[in-house]
Amino acid sequence: MVIEVKNVSKWYGAFRVLTDIKLEVRKGERIVICGPSGSGKSTLIRCFNRLEAHQEGEISINGIRLHSSMRNLKEVRKNVGMVFQHFNLFPHMTVLDNCIAGPMWIKGIPKAQAKVTAMRFLERVRIPEQANKYPAQLSGGQQQRVAIARALCMEPLVMLFDEPTSALDPEMVAEVLEAMTSLARDGMTMVCVTHEMGFARAVADRVIFMDGGRVVEEAGPNEFFTNPQHARTKLFLSQILKH
Repeated sequence: MVIEVKNVSKWYGAFRVLTDIKLEVRKGERIVICGPSGSGKSTLIRCFNRLEAHQEGEISINGIRLHSSMRNLKEVRKNVGMVFQHFNLFPHMTVLDNCIAGPMWIKGIPKAQAKVTAMRFLERVRIPEQANKYPAQLSGGQQQRVAIARALCMEPLVMLFDEPTSALDPEMVAEVLEAMTSLARDGMTMVCVTHEMGFARAVADRVIFMDGGRVVEEAGPNEFFTNPQHARTKLFLSQILKH
């Protein structure tokens, strides 16, 4: 099991943002998490590499349990790639340097080897020609594809995507979704928070709908979209599919 979540809860002060979450992600699975704003979906996946700390329950990544006193968090994060809403690229570094920084600094990969790997993944997301440019010289879609390539350069076991297209202009969304779909076809284990329901239909093995910090419904994409069981899921789909 790549990710195992057992009865996880989290709160900020008196506000409970996650309640009794259970989830398993197997190698090669593609999971899409959707739901209204404030439903806890981004908080949940940020717990998977301990960018957020949970207060109750257990989260294990590749058999390693995440907890407050763990000393091997860096080892866990090597195996968990993450792409955020905003690209978080180093603006003073070229695309290539952004991609080789993690493998060199965290994994101790020699620079020449890191460059070969970086160019392979920039080719993978179809922007190798941008390697020597700076982030400000790229479109938003190109920057997000660089962010994907940078995460892939760590050769993680699982990729987490936190609404990776939400900050993009509509015409740039397709190029990022194409890169993600290509990864899915190649068998990358993925957990993606998104409102892109077309992507969920095409790629997901399971769709998870969250509301109020809870998992309300979980199903395969065909069942989720054609026969949702919960009234809250039906309302969400009726609203989001209108747009």
